[in-house]
Amino acid sequence: MPDRLYRPALTILTLAYLAGLIGLQVPALAPLFKSLVPFNLLASLAILLLFHTDWKPSFLFYCLLAILLGFLVEVLGVHTGFVFGVYEYGATLGWKLWDVPIIIGVNWLMLTYCCGVICDRLNVPVYLKTILAAFLMVLLDLWIEPVAIQLDFWNWLEPEIPIRNYLGWWVVSLVILSIWYGLPFRKQNRLAIPLLLLQFVFFILNNLVFFFLTKP
Repeated sequence: MPDRLYRPALTILTLAYLAGLIGLQVPALAPLFKSLVPFNLLASLAILLLFHTDWKPSFLFYCLLAILLGFLVEVLGVHTGFVFGVYEYGATLGWKLWDVPIIIGVNWLMLTYCCGVICDRLNVPVYLKTILAAFLMVLLDLWIEPVAIQLDFWNWLEPEIPIRNYLGWWVVSLVILSIWYGLPFRKQNRLAIPLLLLQFVFFILNNLVFFFLTKP
């Protein structure tokens, strides 16, 4: 992807996440922006993949496997409570199959991809890259969970978010990232770091807003 397209792509992503941050917090705009969440995730992945550097069949295999594994694990989780705990999806993430939003597989692909690219830059053995990338996934989920509940991404049917949710995130991430690092394609994408940073900033700021809104 030509360098001249990097700044426009980054600008588009930044404005999209900023608009989402504001729109989801304005009551009059929140229903519209909630309906746009699945399209934002899909657009984020599409823009990210424009800057992928190695379209080997092994990379396409990883993409397909990450989407399928992520989706099927969520189906198992929703229907058994075994993987993450007892929860159900709300309406915000859009169309569902077997009570799980179809877009959730895209989210697993996008996040593992970004974490995989970032940790591949570390000068450590590949098994440590895999473990650290999975921990980075869990770190992001710590910020996602409270926002997801407030915005009806999903809802826990337990008194609190269970610890096994984070353990489950780590294990599933570890499996998908093991596939990522095990397949022979270049793990380079200059948009991966800024996109993951936008995810962190988006969820951290939403957490702060919800904290101050609910503070007595």
